[in-house]
Amino acid sequence: MPIRNLLPSVWRRSEVPVLREEGDPFSALRREMNRIFDDFYRSFDLAPFAGAEERLGFFTPAVDVVEGKKDITVKVELPGLDEKDVEVLLSDDTLTIRGEKKQEKEESTGDYYRMERTYGRFERVIPLPENVDPAGIEAKFKKGVLSIQMPKRAEIEDKAKKIEIKAE
Repeated sequence: MPIRNLLPSVWRRSEVPVLREEGDPFSALRREMNRIFDDFYRSFDLAPFAGAEERLGFFTPAVDVVEGKKDITVKVELPGLDEKDVEVLLSDDTLTIRGEKKQEKEESTGDYYRMERTYGRFERVIPLPENVDPAGIEAKFKKGVLSIQMPKRAEIEDKAKKIEIKAE
């Protein structure tokens, strides 16, 4: 095969694949859906996935949940927050972490003055398994990271029973 056949700039017109969208109903549907979503976001002056959460007054902190043999560890990244800004609640089968971020920056030099305020609320609800021992839960806050240790109850017996299958 000659090398010129691999280069799109030297293809002949008859060899270039043609995409015909005018008669394709799926292409028309895709164009119409794109137009609807663009109009929707434009009406709120929001671009999709462009920091809309903070402009609406909430944010979603990153959460890691790791289950070990003896405990479950939840780590939540909360930069710029103190422990007094965070609330941890335990109900029957859920762990709720909520708080509010309030930040103010003020600069003043000569004839220049700048004041910025940022506010945001968050709430994360994490479903828990039945074997969490609520009496032993500990929460620690260090350098913007909330760590919650939840010990598991000691299981007295295994609830699963293996059933033998007999061939006939």
